[in-house]
Amino acid sequence: MSWGTELWDQFDNLEKHTQWGIDVLEKFIKFVKERTEIELSYAKQLRNLSKKYQPKKNSKEEEEYRYTSARAFLATLNEMNDYAGQHEVISENMTSLITGELTRYVQELKQERKSHFHDGRKAQQHIETCWKQLEASKRRFERDCKEADRAQQYFEKMDADINVTKADVEKARQQAQLRHQMAEDSKAEYSSTLQKFNSEQHDHYYTHIPHIFQKIQEMEERRIVRIGESMKTFAEVDRQVIPIIGKCLDEITKAAESIDHKNDSQLVIEAFKSGFEPPGDVEFEDFTQPMKRTVSESSLSNSRGDGKSEPKFGGKSKGKLWPFIKKNKGAGPEDFSNLPPEQRRKKLQQKVDELNKDIQKEMDQRDALTKMKDVYIKNPQMGDAASVDHRLAELGQNIEKLRLEVQKFEGWLAEVEGRLSMRTEARRQSGLYEAQNTSAVNSCAQDRESPDGSYTEEQSQETEMKVPATDFDDEFDDEEPLPTIGTCKALYTFEGQNEGTISVAEGEMLYVIEEDKGDGWTRIRRNEDEEGYVPTSYVEVYLDKNAKDVYKSLEKISE
Repeated sequence: MSWGTELWDQFDNLEKHTQWGIDVLEKFIKFVKERTEIELSYAKQLRNLSKKYQPKKNSKEEEEYRYTSARAFLATLNEMNDYAGQHEVISENMTSLITGELTRYVQELKQERKSHFHDGRKAQQHIETCWKQLEASKRRFERDCKEADRAQQYFEKMDADINVTKADVEKARQQAQLRHQMAEDSKAEYSSTLQKFNSEQHDHYYTHIPHIFQKIQEMEERRIVRIGESMKTFAEVDRQVIPIIGKCLDEITKAAESIDHKNDSQLVIEAFKSGFEPPGDVEFEDFTQPMKRTVSESSLSNSRGDGKSEPKFGGKSKGKLWPFIKKNKGAGPEDFSNLPPEQRRKKLQQKVDELNKDIQKEMDQRDALTKMKDVYIKNPQMGDAASVDHRLAELGQNIEKLRLEVQKFEGWLAEVEGRLSMRTEARRQSGLYEAQNTSAVNSCAQDRESPDGSYTEEQSQETEMKVPATDFDDEFDDEEPLPTIGTCKALYTFEGQNEGTISVAEGEMLYVIEEDKGDGWTRIRRNEDEEGYVPTSYVEVYLDKNAKDVYKSLEKISE
């Protein structure tokens, strides 16, 4: 099956068909290009959507994400961001593997097609020239034969006429012979031209045209194969991201399954629990005995009969039950004594945790400076060891102040926790002896409310409990490995002999997991088990701005 033998006379149709093939290829390129634009637009819209619903920093929304349902939603937003990234990957791969490659191929294909059809037209023009030469030789032969016949007839006429002189007859005879010779020469020329044309025509239709058409056929078949491969690539680009998209969807499902309604309900209790006891029963006030009428201390309403008695609540809003207590506005006391017991305990605990974090931060800086001082002592050319003494002393003072603050707040926290446990025990006893102790419990509950509706603790007569400082080392034992944020190259050899440092060789490439925080040290990793600090001046750091996104994608692929 060859175009050269089967389609020897379809030059024009082949030219149209191959042009149509190139048009199809360009149409496919345009289709893929529009698909990449759609993917980019879709990814951008997904990212904007995810960003739109992300919690704003330092806002109330950020606090709401302690609930499992809100955290699941946040995880969904983050996964949608990764999901959008995969659509960007689809766009990039289609652009590089299909659009770019096919565009270059189309240009090459056009040049090749132009060359083949130029050769075809040249062959057609050659055979047409040979045909014209044959036709001219044929017409000349025909003309010379007719002239020879006319000359022969004229000679015979002159020879038969007795009135014609012998000289005229001879002249006519010579003319007839000349014409006859010219006819013979034209015949020979025509015969030669005919043989040459037949040879050229045979070569044209059995050699030149089949060869040219065969090249055109091979070119067209390569185009067909190429567009088929591009369609496979089109599908494969999508298929490659399906596992990662599946991971994103699995993470969304996992986040949804992590929602714990019981835990969220408990968090609501922790967030809003006041720690107060519910009000007791209102005692019956007997108005049938005006002289003995008194207002019970457990009553939550004001007496109109006794204008001298001090009311338990000031103003109209003070006659409400515990759930409607108004909160103090403005900055409260340092020990949060204006808050209800449970809320006060939470605030004190938060303050203790914040102070512990500050202490740990200061200790990290002190440790880093200590390491730097050791390096300076061993290598005086790197710096003066005495230059960091002032800063070390300052950090030591800061740590001591923070520890005193921690002890102070832990003392208040222990006091509140002790009173809450006592109140819980009292509540349990009141349940056992409700009939005998109702009035006493109610009176105790009201005495804890200040005139403005807030809660004030009584001064404890017991010795304050002192809680020892927390061991901060345990706080970081179970930390997740830090992600890689870049790479670095060791400029010099460094022997990490101190705890927390790591030895490196000159020219060695390592991963950066923590930047220099201003203390002159950079945290690096060689492998999963080897990491530590090296002097920042010993390495050349190459940070990757998109390291976090890349690290997360690689982590999902490895899973």
